[in-house]
Amino acid sequence: MKTYINPEESSWPKVLERPQFNLQELNRKVGDILNDIQANGMEAIRRYTEQFDGVMVPELLVSSHEIDEAAAQIDIRLKEAIQQAADNIRTFHSIQHPEIRKTETTPGVVCWQKPVAIEKVGLYIPGGSAPLFSTVLMLAIPARIAGCREIVLCTPPDKSGKIHPAILYAAQLVGVTKIFKAGGVQAIGAMAYGIGPVPKVDKIFGPGNQYVMAAKQLVSLSHVAIDMPAGPSEVAVMADESAVPAFIASDLLSQAEHGPDSQVVLVTNSRKLVIEVEQALEEQLSQLSRAAIARRALENSVAIVLDSQADMIRLINEYAPEHLIISMKNYAEVAEKIINAGSVFLGNYTPESAGDYASGTNHTLPTHGWARSFSGVNLDSFMKKITFQEISRDGLLNLGPAIEIMAAAEELDAHKNAVTLRLKSIEDSGKQ
Repeated sequence: MKTYINPEESSWPKVLERPQFNLQELNRKVGDILNDIQANGMEAIRRYTEQFDGVMVPELLVSSHEIDEAAAQIDIRLKEAIQQAADNIRTFHSIQHPEIRKTETTPGVVCWQKPVAIEKVGLYIPGGSAPLFSTVLMLAIPARIAGCREIVLCTPPDKSGKIHPAILYAAQLVGVTKIFKAGGVQAIGAMAYGIGPVPKVDKIFGPGNQYVMAAKQLVSLSHVAIDMPAGPSEVAVMADESAVPAFIASDLLSQAEHGPDSQVVLVTNSRKLVIEVEQALEEQLSQLSRAAIARRALENSVAIVLDSQADMIRLINEYAPEHLIISMKNYAEVAEKIINAGSVFLGNYTPESAGDYASGTNHTLPTHGWARSFSGVNLDSFMKKITFQEISRDGLLNLGPAIEIMAAAEELDAHKNAVTLRLKSIEDSGKQ
C-alpha cells in the first residue's frame, strides 16, 4: 500500500483513483460477444462457455437430480450457517415492505402508490475463483419477499460442467425457480435476450468482474433493467488510535482477496497505526490461500494520514466507498456525517464480512463511487411502484380550473379539453 501524509485536498482524486480499464476496448469486446449471442443463440452460448470456462455444457438447465445431489454433499454445519444467514436476511428485508398510504391532495382528489413485484428477475452469481453462494441468499430472498413470479439464476460451471454444491443448495433453499450453467457475458446476454431455455427477464441483479459489469450496462441500454453499476469490490476503513491494527488488516484483506482489481483504503489520523497495520498485513497475508490475489489488490490501495477528523470525513464522502468501516472512539458521531457509502460498519467488533454473509443487510452494493447516487440492493429493488388517483365530481370542480389554466399555457388544447368537457358535464347535470 502507498502511504500519503496529509495530502493536499486538490490531490485527493488522484490519490484515491481506482484501477482503470480501457472502457472503449472493454465495451467493444463485450459488445461483440453480445451481438454474437443475439445472432447465434445457444451455439454462441456453448462456444463462449467452452472458451471462457473450459467446458462444453450440453444442457444449461440444472436438473432436480443435480440439486438433490448437491444438498447431500453439504456439511451439516454449513447448512446451519446458511440457514442462520437466510433467516437474518429475511428478517431485515421483510421490514422494508412499503406501506400503502392514500392522501387527499385536494378535497375530492385521492392519490396513492402501490408496490408491485417485478415479474421475472435474473440473478448472476459469480462462481469462478470463488463460489459466492452468499450472493444467492442476498438476491433471491428479497426477490421472494417482494413476490417475483420467476427467479432465474445463472452461474458459471466448473471444468467438469458442475455448479458448486453450496450455490445449488442455497438456491433451492430460498426458492430460485430455474438455475442455468452459464457465466460471464454469455449469462448476461442469455437473460437479457432470452436464449434457448433461459427466459428473458425484466431485471438483472448481481456482482461480477469488469466484463460482467460492462455486459450489464450494455444490455440495459435497450433490453433489460439492471440493479446498479457494480464492479470490483472495495472497502475503506476510518480509524484512530482506538482501533485494533490486526482487525483493520483483516478487513482490508477480506476485500483485497476478492480480485486483483479490488481496492482497499485506510484513512487515519495516526501515523503509528499505519505502520502497525502494514505489519499485520504481512503477517496475515502469509496465511491466506488467495495471498497472490490480495497482494495485487494492495498495489491499487492506499493508506492516508489526515490530522483533521473533518478532513477524514470529507475525503471518505468524496471517495464514496462500497463498504465503510468506522473504527473510531466516536464512531456514532462520525457515522452521522457520512453521506456517500454503500454499507457502513461501526466499531471494532463489526467486521465487513458480517454484512457479506449473515448479519442480514445486503452485500450487493454500488462500487466505483456510484454510492453517491445509488443504494445497495434492497426490497424496493425488486419492485416497481404504480401510482393511482381517484377524483370525485367535487374534486374535479376544485382542481379542474388549475389544470385548464396550465394546459392552455402549454398550448396543449386536448389536455385542457379533457377537463373542460367533464366540468361542463358536471355543470349541465347540476342544472337538471
